[in-house]
Amino acid sequence: MSLFGKIFGTGGGKGGKGPTPQEAIQKLRETEEMLAKKQEFLEKKIDHELLTAKKNGTKNKRAALQALKRKKRYEKQLAQIDGTLSTIEFQREALENANTNTEVLKNMGFAAKAMKAAHENMDIDKVDDLMADITEQQELAQEISDVISRPVGFGEDYDEDELMAELEELEQEELDKNLLEIEGTEDVSLPSVPSTSLPSQPAKKKVEEDEDDMADLEAWAAN
Repeated sequence: MSLFGKIFGTGGGKGGKGPTPQEAIQKLRETEEMLAKKQEFLEKKIDHELLTAKKNGTKNKRAALQALKRKKRYEKQLAQIDGTLSTIEFQREALENANTNTEVLKNMGFAAKAMKAAHENMDIDKVDDLMADITEQQELAQEISDVISRPVGFGEDYDEDELMAELEELEQEELDKNLLEIEGTEDVSLPSVPSTSLPSQPAKKKVEEDEDDMADLEAWAAN
């Protein structure tokens, strides 16, 4: 059994099924959590031994030295755990990336199979034939639409020359009618002169005669 097999509790013999990437990642995370707890424990022990060494000092030199030795041993273990955590973290990240790549490739392969199945009964010649059929049907549909929308008399057939002659006759009638209306305006009578006479002013001669009579009367009276 390999080292990783011993750690993860998996068999490595013939016919043995290896762990899945998800299982291995989960085991590595559990190991990281265990080592993190061990780190926390060692850090507390280091702080305790350092406090013990300071407390005894030179008063109890032997106890102080023993505390410092234990502190050094715990620090060495802590450094080893730090290195182990770094290695496990690197391995877990590499495994996660490998698992991601595997899933991506698996999905791409699945999509490739689906595309192959979709194109299984098709080739470029069949596609060309299909597009030609579509074009032909579109042209036929357009011709049918043109025929349906073309204005027809549904059995009534008219001579276009006769229709044009009738149209010209109608236009000539309308033109003659307009000319008659214009000529009729020449016979319209003008308004008559009012018959009521205006009041006449006294003739200038009459006024002069009255003035002469008045002068003669004044002259006779004076005599």
